[in-house]
Amino acid sequence: MTVGPVAPAGRLRFLWSVLARELAKFGVVGGVAFVVDVGLFNLLRWGGDGALVGEPLTAKVISAGVATLVAWGGNRWWTFRHRRGTALLRELGMFVAMNGVALLISVLCLAFSHYLLGLRSPLADNVSANVVGVALGTAFRFVAYRSWVFRSPPPGEDPAAVLVAQARALGTAPRASSAEARGTAGRPVPSASTRAAS
Repeated sequence: MTVGPVAPAGRLRFLWSVLARELAKFGVVGGVAFVVDVGLFNLLRWGGDGALVGEPLTAKVISAGVATLVAWGGNRWWTFRHRRGTALLRELGMFVAMNGVALLISVLCLAFSHYLLGLRSPLADNVSANVVGVALGTAFRFVAYRSWVFRSPPPGEDPAAVLVAQARALGTAPRASSAEARGTAGRPVPSASTRAAS
C-alpha cells in the first residue's frame, strides 16, 4: 500500500502524536528505572542480611547500573522501537554515555548551588540535584536518545517512507487527503472538452 503525501496539518498532528507517545513511554520507562534504582539500592543496603550494609557507594553503583540497563531495554524495545537500529552495542554505548552526561548535569547543578551560591542545607542539595538537576538531565536524555542513541534511518532514505514506517510501528499511519489518495493532488482537473476528446 502506497501512502501519498500528507497535508501539512495532518503531518503536524502525526508528528505531535509520535512525540506525545514517545514522551509518555519515556516517562513510564524512567519511572520503572527509578523504582529499580531506589528499590535495589535499599535492598542491597538493608534487605535480608544487608549484603552491602557498610558499602553505600558500591550499592549505588550496582543499583544505578541495573536501572540503566532496565531503562535502555525499555527505551529500545518500547519507547523508541520504531527508531532503533541494528547496532545493539553502539546504542548501548551511546545510551550509557548520554546517561553520564545527564549525571554530570545533575552534579553541576548541585555544585553550583552548594559551592557557588552557598546553599548547603539538605533541602537545598536535594532541590538542586534531585529536582533541578534531574529535570534538566531528563530533558537532555530525551533529546539525546531521539537524536543520537535511537536514531532514525540514515540520511538518503526517503523521509516520507521513514514517517510511514514509524506510523505503522505505532499503529498511527497518517491519512492522505481524498485527492492525494486518488493520486490527483497537484494535477489540474481536466475540463469537460478535454475529457470528451480522450
